[in-house]
Amino acid sequence: MANRFEDEIVVVGARAHPFRDAYHVLLRMRWHWALTAIAGAYLGINAIFALAYLEVGGIAGGNGTFRDAFFFSVQTMGTIGYGSMYPASPAANTLVVAESVVGLILTALATGIVFARFSQTTSKLVFSKNVTISPMNGVPTMSFRVGNDRASTIVEAVVRVALIRTEKTEEGHIFYRILDLELARDRSPALSRSWTVLHPITEKSPFYGRSPEACDLEEVELTVSVVGTDDTSLQPVHARHRYTTDEVVWGARLADVLSELPDGKLQLDLNHFHTVIPTAPTETFPYPRAAKD
Repeated sequence: MANRFEDEIVVVGARAHPFRDAYHVLLRMRWHWALTAIAGAYLGINAIFALAYLEVGGIAGGNGTFRDAFFFSVQTMGTIGYGSMYPASPAANTLVVAESVVGLILTALATGIVFARFSQTTSKLVFSKNVTISPMNGVPTMSFRVGNDRASTIVEAVVRVALIRTEKTEEGHIFYRILDLELARDRSPALSRSWTVLHPITEKSPFYGRSPEACDLEEVELTVSVVGTDDTSLQPVHARHRYTTDEVVWGARLADVLSELPDGKLQLDLNHFHTVIPTAPTETFPYPRAAKD
């Protein structure tokens, strides 16, 4: 899932730390860009040493061109040593020593970065497209669904939901308030394909007494975070998601995905993972809204 939080926030005034953050940047970027960066750094360093060899000379078997100097640098850094070109002066030998040290460090760094990326456990958690609000056992209840798109299971999964809304202080300042939502169940011993998260809208809930129009006016957003441990790699996994008021469906519930077959077995139908079903308005919930696609 794309990180919608960072994609929609423009940060200004932050100090840049290109060298300190290079490791994290390489871990966060896509595989093809990371490999391109490593290959680019390798070729760039070889180009720098090729210019140095041209400056000091002393490469036997070469014709004094940048091309031969570059090929000699690649052979040196890669410890290939075909023998057709070799250093024949103290300056050239000194550069060979320096390049060997740089090549050793570059190889170690590249190996570490590739291994760190390969060993990273990335979550494949899927969140329902919409949040629904409808009565459940007579109590208005907000619900959404989260599932694991991998074949593994996330053990001891914990979900946290926070409501963010804009408020105006008595002094007239705009304030973004973050309120934690109390869930009917905030942890699952084993998260596999589907988990419906419920928030009863009682008097303690920030949603209590609010209409869809009031939530729109307050620019209500919901942020969801899920953390747990992958049972295959035994590494922690986490995922975040955000819902805006446009993704909250009032007067609807999530379709049932679990049913019992004639032979007694349970069937989980993920085709309806995102499906919402309209519900009839009640006396305790008079705010129906058309279900969204």
